[in-house]
Amino acid sequence: MHQPCIYILASQKGGTLYVGVTSDLAKRLFQHRQKGVPGFTSCHGVMRLVHAESFDRMADAIAREKQLKNWARRWKVDLIEAHNPNWNDLGIAWGLVEGKPRQTT
Repeated sequence: MHQPCIYILASQKGGTLYVGVTSDLAKRLFQHRQKGVPGFTSCHGVMRLVHAESFDRMADAIAREKQLKNWARRWKVDLIEAHNPNWNDLGIAWGLVEGKPRQTT
């Protein structure tokens, strides 16, 4: 099932942050964790899902991603800690099962 969403990944609690947008979060997380996406996240070990928001329309998700990318780091940290104070990895709640995307039938 495809659901537009934005997500924030972290290398660790208080670590490096990455903001992204996708229509399939479980698949995208799997790609990040397999380091199948060359660039910033694979280079800096950023793969822990610490925040996500879903949207009905991709245009709204993209607008939110742009907004978050322009935020100061402190605001992003506050957003994460408002809903996930321990910076737990939320990957399983968003569809990862044993490190792989959940199969849809």
